[in-house]
Amino acid sequence: MSTNEQIGIQSNTVSRRSMLQQLGGGLGLVGLAGVLANEMKQGSGASYAADLASTISRQRAGKLNPLAAKPPHFPAKAKHIIHLFMNGGPSQVDTFDPKPALAKYHGKKPPSSDLKTERQTGTLMQSPFKFHRGGKCGLEVSENYPEVAKLMDDICVIRSMHTNIPNHEPSLLMMNSGNIQPIRPSLGSWLGYGLGTENENLPGYVVLCPGKPVVGPQLWSNSFLPGVYQGCHIQNLRPKQVIEYLTNSYLQRKTQREQLDLIQQLNKQHQQNHLGDDQLDARIQSLEMAFRMQTEAQEAFDIQRESVRVRESYGKGYFSEACLVARRLVERGVRTVQIYYGNGQPWDDHSNIAQGHRQKGLESDVAIAALLRDLKARGLLQDTLVIWGGEFGRTPSSEGSTGRDHNNHGFTMWLSGGGVRGGMAYGATDEFGFAAVDKKVHVHDLHATILHLMGLNHEKLTYRYSGRDFRLTDVFGTIVKDIIA
Repeated sequence: MSTNEQIGIQSNTVSRRSMLQQLGGGLGLVGLAGVLANEMKQGSGASYAADLASTISRQRAGKLNPLAAKPPHFPAKAKHIIHLFMNGGPSQVDTFDPKPALAKYHGKKPPSSDLKTERQTGTLMQSPFKFHRGGKCGLEVSENYPEVAKLMDDICVIRSMHTNIPNHEPSLLMMNSGNIQPIRPSLGSWLGYGLGTENENLPGYVVLCPGKPVVGPQLWSNSFLPGVYQGCHIQNLRPKQVIEYLTNSYLQRKTQREQLDLIQQLNKQHQQNHLGDDQLDARIQSLEMAFRMQTEAQEAFDIQRESVRVRESYGKGYFSEACLVARRLVERGVRTVQIYYGNGQPWDDHSNIAQGHRQKGLESDVAIAALLRDLKARGLLQDTLVIWGGEFGRTPSSEGSTGRDHNNHGFTMWLSGGGVRGGMAYGATDEFGFAAVDKKVHVHDLHATILHLMGLNHEKLTYRYSGRDFRLTDVFGTIVKDIIA
């Protein structure tokens, strides 16, 4: 039995669970936990074995919240993730992957015209933006990110990303769940399943988005993982409106606790006759979470508790405030925070990329730079992995005359903090920025690397469902070791 199967989280096979309970399998696992701890007292894995033993014992004794922190497979470099998701697909050649050849061959037919994109595109189009070197490392950045450019010494730019399909829906699903179809758990759900969270009074996985991106809730779905690991979607950042009807205005907290205890007793009696019902398990756990969140969630989302100087440094608007909230959430132990730039697909500039990308770049620049500076000043950046990027990139050729089409063959993402080497660019696209050609990084490779930084072996973080073991990276994924500090 694998470590992940021990830690938990049972399969959907009811008969197997019932049989194990009847045969005393739970007591056997408690004993095994003790053996693991004793046999691994020496060496670097000793503390992890002891933590694992404690975790297994507590779970089998019925005392472990499924969101409780679990030990990683090996010492982690990062403990939290903030994913800045630029949904719609930002253009790599207009942000972090400058291509001087586009100016030289502007208006000419690209040699990569045989590469298929979503729509028919025209001739090569030079970037309407100037690029400047940032930080001591001298990495070039578009003029639309002047503040982020100052922080490039803390940023690793991956210029050789690629994915499967140049359409929003499958590419959004691939980036979030490692599959082009809506049938797999999201990255945040896998992290919650594997590691739990450091604050059981808040969700382990929070999604900040004012509305719904294309595809919608499936992007932060738990799929076949237990429901407690689904992302908690927050549309309104106002403290008393974070989750509608969260606060009970009729009963005192003590009375609510007594009422909830009675309800949970009845639920657990009912649960005995419905073993393996994940929806029932999730409902029981959600009641406890909602009760605990009444005070802590409102405090965590109340950015008015921050100084005027800090609030002003992030700027105004949903994305800016979401970046500040994200810092407050990881500061309080939330494992994964994902921020969507906006509703729908705002970065999808099929026309007038000069205006569209300039506006979105400059509006997000201040908030992103403030987030990185704030995390670093508070000592949080070293164990918080910040990720920037979209579901794919855009073509270096024009669509119409002023926009760019989707491009899955080559695009850019960047990472900062959380054990990543800063001040470097990894991989490359061709001279025009059409396709990744050097040190290619697929989304599966990115996911494997993220899990590695979080202390998880992507090949061992599995969940048995429908007769087979599933994992985020499926049967793929290679860790990009060169970007790890």
